[in-house]
Amino acid sequence: MSTGVRRRMGVEERRQQLIGVALDLFSHRSPDEVSIDEIAAAAGISRPLVYHYFPGKLSLYEAALQRASDDLAGRFVVAEEGSLGGRLLRVMGRFFDFVDDHGPGFAALMRGGPAVGSSTTNALVDGVRHAAYLQILSHMKVEQPPARLELMIRSWISLVESTALIWLDGRRIPRADLERQLVHDFGALAAVSAAYDDELAALLRESLRNEPGDGPFTDLVVRLIALAS
Repeated sequence: MSTGVRRRMGVEERRQQLIGVALDLFSHRSPDEVSIDEIAAAAGISRPLVYHYFPGKLSLYEAALQRASDDLAGRFVVAEEGSLGGRLLRVMGRFFDFVDDHGPGFAALMRGGPAVGSSTTNALVDGVRHAAYLQILSHMKVEQPPARLELMIRSWISLVESTALIWLDGRRIPRADLERQLVHDFGALAAVSAAYDDELAALLRESLRNEPGDGPFTDLVVRLIALAS
C-alpha cells in the first residue's frame, strides 16, 4: 500500500525536472511570459526551491535552451542512406517536428527571448547552425568544401530558420509543401552556385548521382522545365 510519501529527488534529477517543466511551458508560450511561480507550481515545489537549483530565471532559461538546442541540432542527423534529396526531406520533417512541438520556444531560441544579448544564448544558436552545417556536408560526403559551397549551405540554413519563424505566424502553407519547397531551395541554390564553380559542379554531380526519378530534386527539375515552357 502506498504511504503517500514523495520520493526525494537528487540535485541533478531535480535540475533536469525543472528544465523539462520550463521547456514544456516555453513550448506553449514565450519564455518571457512564463514566471518562476508558474514553473515552481508545475514542478510541485516552492518558488524559493527553484532558486536553490537555479540562481535566476535567466540561468534556468539558458539551461532549457541548451537542451532545446541539443535536440534541434540532432534533427539534422539522419541515416546516410538513399539519395541526398531524400535525406534532406527527412531532415526537414524532423526539423519541423521540433518547430511544430516547440513553437514559442523555437522562436525564443532563434530570436534570443529574455536572454537577448546573452553570449550563452548566442553561442547556443551558433552551435545549432554549425552542427547543421557539418551534417549537411556529411550528407553530401564532402570534407573540404569549396568557399561557394560553404556560403550556399550556411545561407540555406539561415533560410530554413527564417522560413520556419515566418511559418509559425499563421501556418498558412501546408507543412509538407514547405518542407519539400525548402529542399527544392537547397537544390536551386546549389545549382546556381555550381554554375560559378567547376569544383562545386563536380561535387554536386556526385551528390546527385543516385537521385531517383521520383526524388525531390528530380521533381524540382520537372517543375522548372514546366515553368520555363
